[in-house]
Amino acid sequence: MKILVINCGSSSLKYQLIDMENESVMAKGLCERIGIEGSKLTHKANGKEMVIEQAMPAHTEAIKLVMQALVDPEYGVIKDTKEISAVGHRVLHGGKVYSDSIVVDEDVKRVIRECFDLGPLHNPANLMGIEACEAAMPGTPNVAVWDTGFGMKMPEKAYLYAIPYEYYDKYSIRRYGFHGTSHLFVSGEVLKFAELDPEKGKVIVCHLGNGASISASIGGKCVDTSMGLTPLEGLIMGTRSGDVDPAVIQFICNKEGKDVNEVLNILNKKSGILGMSDGISSDFRDVGKAAEEGNHHAQVALDAFIYRVAKYIGAYTAAMNGVDAIAFTAGVGENDIESRKKICEYLGYLGVEIDDEANNCRGKVQMISTPNSKVKVMIYPTNEELAIARETQRLVK
Repeated sequence: MKILVINCGSSSLKYQLIDMENESVMAKGLCERIGIEGSKLTHKANGKEMVIEQAMPAHTEAIKLVMQALVDPEYGVIKDTKEISAVGHRVLHGGKVYSDSIVVDEDVKRVIRECFDLGPLHNPANLMGIEACEAAMPGTPNVAVWDTGFGMKMPEKAYLYAIPYEYYDKYSIRRYGFHGTSHLFVSGEVLKFAELDPEKGKVIVCHLGNGASISASIGGKCVDTSMGLTPLEGLIMGTRSGDVDPAVIQFICNKEGKDVNEVLNILNKKSGILGMSDGISSDFRDVGKAAEEGNHHAQVALDAFIYRVAKYIGAYTAAMNGVDAIAFTAGVGENDIESRKKICEYLGYLGVEIDDEANNCRGKVQMISTPNSKVKVMIYPTNEELAIARETQRLVK
């Protein structure tokens, strides 16, 4: 079975074709600047790279180019798109209606449309990707894998906000959590890698990157996760503020003469380590370099990020009444040696001991705690595409 995995953004489309017999990536690529001047597709397969610079007014044209690349005589990996058994789509939001992955039908598309206001940047693009694949490959099953699916398994005490219940009833306002496919994949893999009880193993996954979130799960089932109604809640991120007193919004509105939408734009796009570092960068590497050169704002921003992660680990340990394993994943989690070490320095009360030599690595599956550590700590690179492919295979085989 060959599964095509599609991840559509507002102006981009990432894809991988995965052979599920051995879970190997046959081809992958990226369509950039969809609907914008200068569109291009970068396709990689068999150690070769092909770049096509061609107008892509919408995702429909992008999908057509992807299909052409996959069957290209020189750079392709299949002879006919009929070899593709199914298409798995990362879809941001299914609201309260859908949490489990599902084969797309008209009702699924209706719900995706109804959730446009919950995911205004992603849901419209996700739906365009689905409809473009339906047009390009009639009869091939499409599967929606919800980014909120993992967090939707949280209990009521974790997902309800302490606001009038009518707003949950009327508008589906609750904590959903995001990075769901990443947390699903890593938490499940950690249970096996750390040799934990598959039903009772308590795992905390730290998905740390420009977007960052933490989850707690027991037996792979979500207990809590740091993002909320939107990805703005939780950790300090590249440009997002994370947790903030809601009254801050009103205060800035009144002082600066801005409306709520303008301030939320600031919290989403101009805050986080970018804002805390006084505008140095949203890239942790740039801020780290500035901190090494003695920039106080940069150092405080990094310290605050590490502190917030450690606080969430402590909170989620309490939520599960213990923790068996902590995993670091995503760009910062997999590659930032110093941040991992500093986060774990807060966790001595849990009996965490880090092996500095083992921790001195990037981007590979690695146990970084000592044999004496009471909690197993590891790096486990995320693979959201494979998680989507597995869910798709499960539903269509």
